[in-house]
This record gives sequence, structure tokens and C-alpha cells, in this order.
Amino acid sequence: MTRPPKYSFRQATPADLLLLADWRKAAHVARWWGEGESYSQEDLAEPRVTMMIVSLDDRPFAYMQDYTVHGWDDHHFAGLPHGSRGIDQFIGPSDMIGKGHGPAFIAQRVHSLFEAGAPVVATDPHPDNASAIRAYEKAGFAISGQPQDTAWGRIVPMLAHRLEAMRQSTP
Repeated sequence: MTRPPKYSFRQATPADLLLLADWRKAAHVARWWGEGESYSQEDLAEPRVTMMIVSLDDRPFAYMQDYTVHGWDDHHFAGLPHGSRGIDQFIGPSDMIGKGHGPAFIAQRVHSLFEAGAPVVATDPHPDNASAIRAYEKAGFAISGQPQDTAWGRIVPMLAHRLEAMRQSTP
């Protein structure tokens, strides 16, 4: 039996800013994340957001962030239970897309957030981003409402619940 890959997550640093800028320019990333400004040192210091570089076999290939959904008064997930986290991510190099890495590293990170006590993990892909929605579903998320416009753009809300994940992992 083959074991699933184990991904490593490390805090993004100022040394990663050029890599992140390059990844944000890739057409498959810019389509959903926009072609606007890249990340800055101030972004890396934002206390509400944990910004990470995801690697496989020491090869950095993705960006992932998780954040407190209660950090902004007008956040569309602010009604979730205390301790809930939101996530966003993208895969940078195009040769890493379509190989199952997205659902796998998302599920691994969500599991660690649940282990740290998060009762719910939320995400909010664009409603037209069918591949992201499928990846989140494979990682244990379910659509939890209708598409809506938010301060951060058009989204479809998706949630993964700690208790549900624990039930599914119990033999």
C-alpha cells in the first residue's frame, strides 16, 4: 500500500516574496487571485494571518494561509464558533496542478488545525472555480450556502467541521 505524500509547511519569510510574486503572475493563479500587488513584509507580519510555503520533497510549490475568521468585524465567516479558521491557497508551478496535491495538502493542514482546536475550518472559492471547489470537497469541505458578494469578492462558502472529520477518521 502506498502512503500519501507528506507535505511540509513553513512560515513564509521576506526571502519568499519574489517566489510568491512569480507564482502570483502565473495565469492559473492570477485568474483567481488577481494580478494586483504581491505580498509585502507588512503582510508577513499580519498577526491575524498565518502565511506558509508548502513543499513536497523539499520543493516549494504552493502558498497557503489560514486566518482567524473573527479578525475582521465584517468578515463573512465571523458568525462561526470561536476558534474557527479560514484558509486560502494556490499552487504556483503549473506542473504541480492536476496531480492531487491540492486536496492532499489542504486535508493535511486542515487536520492540523483541527488538532490545534479549531471547531470549523472555512474557505471561500469563487463560484466559477470548479477545480478549487472539487479540491475542497475531496479535502472534506461541503458547500454551506449560496454564492455571495463579499468585501473580498464573489465567493461560495464552504465548511469543514472538526466533529465530522473525527467521525470519518474513526474506524
